[in-house]
Amino acid sequence: MTKLTLQKRLAAEVLGVGESRIWIDPTRIDEVADAITREDVKRLIKDGVIRVKPPHVNSRGRWRERHEQKKKGRRRGHGSRKGEKGARAGKKEQWVNKIRAIRRYLKMLKEKRLISTKTFRMLYRLAKGGYFRSVAHVKAYIEEHNLLEKKPIR
Repeated sequence: MTKLTLQKRLAAEVLGVGESRIWIDPTRIDEVADAITREDVKRLIKDGVIRVKPPHVNSRGRWRERHEQKKKGRRRGHGSRKGEKGARAGKKEQWVNKIRAIRRYLKMLKEKRLISTKTFRMLYRLAKGGYFRSVAHVKAYIEEHNLLEKKPIR
């Protein structure tokens, strides 16, 4: 088998790609071996004896598999995490989500007249002060202190 390093290098320079992307027709190797000038190489390119291979691209198959698993909730344990606890969901974001849920719940209780306006205000202020951990904590607090009123008969 003849060495075609010169021809590959010339073709790569002419075509503006790397040497690894140069394809030479294996049936016409003798023609390519005779080509020693850039003009010879250009003629072979025009004839289709020398061509450019498509660029190599990283496969996304493995990413797709991992992504599908993550959508199901897999691969999200402590060993897969990087950064601090607050890096995934910031403290402010957590607070906003929590306080909105608590305020929504308190508003619903007030509208259904399960708590008085006075009780609503008191609970609202406690929530604003960061007293409650969650809506479940609010429910437990209301139950513990007997703050629910009896539903009015209509």
